Amino acid sequence: MNHSDKRDLENAKRLEAAVAELQTALAQLERTVAAKLEDEVSSAELEEELAIMQDDRSRLALDLDAALARQNALERSRDEVLRRLETASEGVAAALGDAAPAQED
Repeated sequence: MNHSDKRDLENAKRLEAAVAELQTALAQLERTVAAKLEDEVSSAELEEELAIMQDDRSRLALDLDAALARQNALERSRDEVLRRLETASEGVAAALGDAAPAQED
């Protein structure tokens, strides 16, 4: 083997080492890109889920406001019914009170 062959062999070995190093770097780059894409997909999914939860929260807030308004209206109606029953009860008691002495005679 002459000096030129040795140099060619050394160059071939260095080239193979460089190719192997390049392949290792490319594999690492592919893993990094895949992880980044996965993170972006996860982020997009999380953002979508957050948007859905915010919509649900808004809808629930509206439902709660409507329920509270209905409760307030029912309480006002109840108070009015109680007031009217009390007035009617007083009227009945007064009528019975007026009628009771008339029956005794």
